Amino acid sequence: MGEAGLQTRDLTYQAGAARLVDLPDLRLSPTGTTVIMGPNGAGKSLVLRLFHGLIRPDTGEIMLAGRGLDAGLRGKQALVFQKPVLLRRSARANLDFVLKARGLPRDRTPALLEQVGLAAHGERPARRLSGGEQQRLAIARALATDPEMLLLDEPTASLDPAATLAIERILGEVKAAGVKLILVTHDLGQARRMADEVVFLARGRVVEQGPAEAFFAGPETEAARAYLAGRLDALVEE
Repeated sequence: MGEAGLQTRDLTYQAGAARLVDLPDLRLSPTGTTVIMGPNGAGKSLVLRLFHGLIRPDTGEIMLAGRGLDAGLRGKQALVFQKPVLLRRSARANLDFVLKARGLPRDRTPALLEQVGLAAHGERPARRLSGGEQQRLAIARALATDPEMLLLDEPTASLDPAATLAIERILGEVKAAGVKLILVTHDLGQARRMADEVVFLARGRVVEQGPAEAFFAGPETEAARAYLAGRLDALVEE
């Protein structure tokens, strides 16, 4: 996404009188994996949807590579949700559909299925795949668009350890290929394994941000320390 990466300028999002997101000057590293963490209700999923242009901010703007977020830049991103929404077609047809819609050659489908470990399941109905397989198909569908930035909203939240590990391996390969990852997760183990940078949110605001190693070794704020310690007062947003 360029050397400038993603940044916000006076970004706010409200529901009625309640301000749910307030990011006056957030700047993310242009490379590696940024993990967004925080208690329930902190605004993590809303932030991802704002970044992807699915919802509009009330004020301010989002910049990518020094430019305002427009249709062209949104086309360089892909978003993977916690619960995959798949077509009532085969795994292969789900990928064919995306490639056709983007005007891309459908002969890429076998390689995409191979990339996510589904080469043997291309003709299976997508909705009959296991939960982990469905999420891997959703990731393949996102990768079919050749994104420069991949946004992921708790992609392993309902999966067992083996399925989680399989997805983490795929995402590691995606990052190694130069794709910027922005990952929302509640899984502290996953955050420690995958993060290069951590953004800790509370009440829609950035409480702490920095390199992952420093954050996990010694968070600077009481809110982050409480969250990492699993204290209940950090897990509930008023």
